Amino acid sequence: MPILDKKIYLAELEDRLNTAYLKEDVTKILEMVTDSLIYYEVTATPPDGSETDDSNSLLQLFLDAKSLQGCSEKTIERYRYTITRLRREMGVQLTKMDVNHLRSWLNLNKDKISITTRKSNQYVLTSFFGWAWREELIQKNPAQKLSPIKEPKVIRKPFTDVEIEKMKKAAGDNTRDLAIITFLLSTGCRISEACALNVVDINFLTKSTKVLGKGNKERVVYLDDVCIMYLDKYLSERNDSEEALFIGRGTTRMDPNGVRAMLKRIEARSGVENVHPHRFRRTLATNLIDHGMPIQEVAAVLGHENIDTTMTYIYIDQRNVETSYRKYA
Repeated sequence: MPILDKKIYLAELEDRLNTAYLKEDVTKILEMVTDSLIYYEVTATPPDGSETDDSNSLLQLFLDAKSLQGCSEKTIERYRYTITRLRREMGVQLTKMDVNHLRSWLNLNKDKISITTRKSNQYVLTSFFGWAWREELIQKNPAQKLSPIKEPKVIRKPFTDVEIEKMKKAAGDNTRDLAIITFLLSTGCRISEACALNVVDINFLTKSTKVLGKGNKERVVYLDDVCIMYLDKYLSERNDSEEALFIGRGTTRMDPNGVRAMLKRIEARSGVENVHPHRFRRTLATNLIDHGMPIQEVAAVLGHENIDTTMTYIYIDQRNVETSYRKYA
């Protein structure tokens, strides 16, 4: 059974004694209690009234396992946050949860939470409880009975050539913004991958760079001539000693939120809707497929292990479908 920290126990006892107006005896009583703690163990009782709650230790074992698998700190923190919220909001030990607890939690505030977030939450639950069951730490896997959350199919279009020109025009003379826009269009990098790059990582000779993607997996991405031109101009105008490829105000490395804010400004100035990092990845994937690159190679460029994931990034233009049909039918 868990042992309460002695200081915490004494502090709580002192509060009770103060409430009872026994301040004059507090010091003496605390000394007696301190001596008694040498011989006795004080155990904690969790909120649900059971003898012990191993939820925290179970969660930590899971996070340790994920860390050994090579999951990023961001992914591990998402697991921690989601499972901790589940335990706190449902008020039930993780080892005693059933499928009804999980369903109820997934439906909490569902009108205020996007389907994408709910699907992400369900993925975490499935991963956690599936792991605990395989490790024989729980008798049943409550997540096994969860049905997939259906997401309405929304056509997510890539940027058109006109929209790309509008964004460049909106950037004006800001060479950094132009460099970021063309870099995302050319490489299809995730925003976190782009922000982590340093100047020395760019190989202007081979027009390529290595990025560290999800799961700490390294891959090579390529830069087209337009991107190289804007990068070279941007770097030549800088008078700082920062190692980061993209910097913000105060010559500090730009973070993903800074890039998103910049893209929102471009959206407002250009009139182009939905200017966000993932749309640049979708644009590159669609353009590569339209120009005949095999889907397996497109997946490699984007850093996808599963081709099905890559397919969700590709927009199929019905005009191309008709052209192909007329050609082969």
